[in-house]
Amino acid sequence: QVHLAESGGGLVQAGDSLRLSCTPFGRTFSIYSVSWFRQAPGKEEREFVAGISRSGGRTSYADSVKNRITISRNSAINEVSLQMNSLEPEDTAVYYCAVRMVVSTSDDNISTSPSSYTNWGQGTQVTVSS
Repeated sequence: QVHLAESGGGLVQAGDSLRLSCTPFGRTFSIYSVSWFRQAPGKEEREFVAGISRSGGRTSYADSVKNRITISRNSAINEVSLQMNSLEPEDTAVYYCAVRMVVSTSDDNISTSPSSYTNWGQGTQVTVSS
């Protein structure tokens, strides 16, 4: 069982940037694919935002955030971050970090389905005002 903690959310204006961070307690990210999801106000489903493979060699982004958001992992400090630039009011949501254990070292897949992920953080609120 891995426990995750997100940080970095806040209230910003449209066009501003934020950097979200996800760190695990008691484990490393080395055997996990890590993704960020978000849940907008009034929406029941969590939407895939970005993911990074177990090796860190592959990344995947939702069309709505491509060219504005970058996911990266830093094994030295055991962190996966989400750099968000040119934020828009439509980006307002609770952002969640989630992990999926990947047993095979050759598996570089990134799932966009929330049901593929076994452990979730508690979320961090991002609010973008217009």
